[in-house]
This record gives sequence, C-alpha cells and structure tokens, in this order.
Amino acid sequence: MKRVLITGAAGFLGSHLCDRFIKEGYHVMFYHQDVSKYIHIPGSLDYILHFASPASPIDYLKIPIQTLKVGSLGTHNCLGLAKAKGARMLIASTSEVYGDPLVHPQTEEYWGNVNPIGPRGVYDEAKRFQEAITMAYHTFHRLETRIVRIFNTYGPKMRLNDGRALPAFIGQALRGEDLTVFGDGSQTRSFCYVDDLVEGIYRLLLSDYHLPMNIGNPNEISLKDFAEEVLKLTGSSVQIVYKDLPKDDPKQRQPDITKAKEILGWEPTVERAEGLKKTYEYFKNLPQAEWTKMPKEFLSNK
Repeated sequence: MKRVLITGAAGFLGSHLCDRFIKEGYHVMFYHQDVSKYIHIPGSLDYILHFASPASPIDYLKIPIQTLKVGSLGTHNCLGLAKAKGARMLIASTSEVYGDPLVHPQTEEYWGNVNPIGPRGVYDEAKRFQEAITMAYHTFHRLETRIVRIFNTYGPKMRLNDGRALPAFIGQALRGEDLTVFGDGSQTRSFCYVDDLVEGIYRLLLSDYHLPMNIGNPNEISLKDFAEEVLKLTGSSVQIVYKDLPKDDPKQRQPDITKAKEILGWEPTVERAEGLKKTYEYFKNLPQAEWTKMPKEFLSNK
C-alpha cells in the first residue's frame, strides 16, 4: 500500500483528495501540524500533495504573513521531506499566478501581470515563489515534482463563509439577501466542479510531466450572468446589487487546457448546471446557523 501525505487535508480540496486516494487504496496519513515548521514523518513516503494554504480573500487578507509563510517555508519543508523520503511531490499552485492577465485565455507559458505589493500580492507571490522553489528542487536535486495551476473550483464541502463568488451568492440567496456583484459584473471566471479537478490532479501526479499545468474548466461566464444562474437555481426573488471592484481584481479568468488534454487525456465532464445543483443541495442542507456566518466586509468575487 503506497503512502501519501496531503497537507491542508482538512480544507475543501484537501478533503476531496483524501477521499479519492483512500478510494484508490492509498494509505493517507493524518497529522495536526503547522507545515511552516519542521516536518517529520516516520516510515516510507511515496507522494506528498501540498495543499496547505489559505485560498480565498477572506482568509489571506486576515492572515497575510501566515499566507506568505505557508507558501514559502511550508513548501520548503515539504520539499525537504520529499527529498529525504525519495517521494514525488505535487504542489497546488493557482491561476492567481497570472494576476490580472493581459493574455486570454491563459496558457502555462504566460508569465502573468501581478502586483506584488497589492492586497492580493501575499497570495499571488506566495504561489509564484512556491513554483520557483519547486522547480529549483527539481533541477538541482532532481526531485520528482508536479505543479498544478488550479482555476476556480466549486462543489460540496466549500465553506459558506468562504468569501468567493459561488458560496457568497448561494449564502446570500439562502438568507434572502441581495446578491453582491463587484464592478459591473462583466469580469469573467471559469468554474470547475471539484470532482473534475480532483481527477485532473490525480492524473497529473501519476504522469511524467513536471512543468506547470492548468487544470480548470474553460467554460467562461461573466459574474453578472453567474449571479443570475444562482438566482434561477435557488428560486430566490432577491436582486443583484453592484459595489466597487476590489483592488487588482482580475478582469478575466479562463484556462487554456490544451496540455491537460494532450498529456493527461483530461478535460471537465460535469456541466455547470449539474455541478451547481449538487453544490446548492449541499449548502441548503447545512444547519441554518451556518447560513448566517458570512462576514460581509470580506465578500469577494474571486
């Protein structure tokens, strides 16, 4: 039985990855530890998947220093552990490395348009450094590494107080509040259902490809249209209201998944209507107390 360590296993994506690897017959190890500090794991280790990081503005705006530390020190510690164990390591990077892109759709060769000192810089630059140190370990230490650039993902197990577009919209609809769209709503996102994303990550880990790879759904939609889809799904009669666009908020987000198709034989299979229905049913069945925990000052359309 192969052994896998998944950091951030209690999070949205980490928990889904745990389910997948357990289903595939792996031994998934569980520890309660800050990965920004030295990591020791007894015994052999085959794979490390580094998913320990805040991933939404509600989190990284509140804990900017810890966000930078988990992307730098945490990644360094995981890479050191992978080197010591002879394990293959996959890091969770993000479409945010592209910043507010000047190239559309975004290919892996695009270097990005990022403001390193803006409010989002703590997350964007942590992920960019994470990619750099991972490639350094690959070239200098010949470590087996994989880099997945994750685009907007949704599905069951997200937090309603996550602060990102989908849980924010559904949470507001459940509470009977108007849906908040920032800017004029013309900015776009491309939403991938979590099962599709996990499949792509799993295939990338087991592939022979070591360069960054986009995993996401290229089906692009404006946030205004997305909010209207959520209203239709929930049957809510509330309105859409518009507020000022946050600083450095990306105007476009769409992955070019040519490499994933050609190298992994992967592309999304879950239509947005199907994924949204499953996600809404999950949120709707949460205790109503969970619906009231959205800190409105951190609402974002990331």
